[in-house]
Amino acid sequence: MSVMEKPLPADMARYIPEDAPFSGEQRAWLNGFFAGLLSTPPAGQGLPSLPAAADPAFRNPMADGDDDGAPWHDPALTLAERMERAKDRPMRRRMMAAMAQQDCGQCGYTCETYADEISQHAEERLNLCVPGGKETARMLKKLIEEMGGGAIDPDEEKAKVEAKAAARLAPKAPAERGYSRELPVEARFCSRRLLNKGASEKSTWHVEIDLTGSGLDYSAGDSFGVYPVNDPALVAAVIEAINAPSDFPIAGKTLTDVLTHDMSLGAAPDMLFELISYMVGGERKAKAKALAQGEDSDGDAARLDVLAAVRKFAGIRPDPEAFVECLDGLQPRLYSISSSPKVDPNRLTLTVDHVRYEMDGRMRLGVASTFLSRAVAPGMPLKVYVQRAHNFALPSNPQTPIIMVGPGTGMAPFRAFLQERMITQAPGDAWLFFGHQRRACDFFYEDEFAGLQDSRALTRLSLAWSRDTETPRTYVQDRLREEGAELWAWLQRGAHFYVCGDATHMAGDVEKALVAIAAQHGSLGEAEARAFVTGLKKTGRYLADVY
Repeated sequence: MSVMEKPLPADMARYIPEDAPFSGEQRAWLNGFFAGLLSTPPAGQGLPSLPAAADPAFRNPMADGDDDGAPWHDPALTLAERMERAKDRPMRRRMMAAMAQQDCGQCGYTCETYADEISQHAEERLNLCVPGGKETARMLKKLIEEMGGGAIDPDEEKAKVEAKAAARLAPKAPAERGYSRELPVEARFCSRRLLNKGASEKSTWHVEIDLTGSGLDYSAGDSFGVYPVNDPALVAAVIEAINAPSDFPIAGKTLTDVLTHDMSLGAAPDMLFELISYMVGGERKAKAKALAQGEDSDGDAARLDVLAAVRKFAGIRPDPEAFVECLDGLQPRLYSISSSPKVDPNRLTLTVDHVRYEMDGRMRLGVASTFLSRAVAPGMPLKVYVQRAHNFALPSNPQTPIIMVGPGTGMAPFRAFLQERMITQAPGDAWLFFGHQRRACDFFYEDEFAGLQDSRALTRLSLAWSRDTETPRTYVQDRLREEGAELWAWLQRGAHFYVCGDATHMAGDVEKALVAIAAQHGSLGEAEARAFVTGLKKTGRYLADVY
């Protein structure tokens, strides 16, 4: 048998001769890369599809001429680790390292293109990276200051001004209405239903949106941007804390309207602490100045949203206009679409986890998840847009097997994939790894998955429950390892591997599990196993949608 038809034995996993002019590390990497590249389907099943030609807005961040790509482009790394990996790179690459590395599109760019726009003076907003938050904004500000540091040469300063003006005036491809955060359209909220049962600790909702008349279309794998509004109770509490009239006029609106629809009331921005430092004295002034500089003398900076910040400095009465100017704008939120347009092109569904947790004696609520799961009523209009997927899509060849790893709401795009495969009667096998806390409470769409299995659109379903009676807790990465031999066989048949969900822990744990599977069942050394997974990524067979 060829390497395409069964796991690679040790003597067939070596493609680079020992006497080739490479170091041991380079030889191991190349061997693993070719192992991944040559894991193609048997004759007659076609080759695994490569990524489509990238949209310029979502080009591959590794293909920029750097000798070793972008080694910081990993959402599991801390900011300090990313900046260390990029420390000797050009400024635009260091700016890219400051981003959250999720390529989520919420900023309207990828991490790379957002950094490029800032470094070229074409984008002045430094707070658009939603997952990076204040940490990213502060680092970008620091890098901008570094760009302008040192003695000022008049000619150099003139050149910078001219370059900035040219970047602003440079023609750009016009954004299509409804497919950009800058140009949302109107859709209508239809309904929601709770997906959890019994005594679940979670509150997860199936949300349906009516696209009729919006002009929008979408594909399985795309994301949906929603402009939320703030919780009225939170808005009222903020206005009370600053002792301002709720109807204070600001730019033709009331203070209540501005805080409800336009401003973020999440993490308190540095500018707010700067404003507060001008209004208080003594020790409180020192604390406000320290918070504005990113310091944390009281150990509570991470817990200070806007309401907590103004309550910390109780008694301040800022001018409402000055207060609003210190806040960040309210950002749209992106959700993976959990339906296929082939079911109904005018109906779109989301699977939304309602974010809520208690902190410092107060219940904190996610902005968009609260809006969608509680506030918005059937028939109400929503400001929305479709974020096209950059390569997170089904293989072009319907015979290609797919392996999908999606715990919790991470299963959303895979519900869309499976719906599409069922309707198109795609012959390729499909394997879903789904995990959550308790089977009795948190098995989303259980009946649907049973029907998909009956129709053979879903070939295998592997489940992991972290709060049931199993000890130790079982997660999707544990199920991957348990079924590693069969998973490796699927990869040798050319399967595409997908993962969706938490970027900080789950995605990294899943990748480690896949590396371990390649080492154990592919008879590869550790370096070669890592390079095998890298090869899957580079050939478009390992795709992640993480947040």
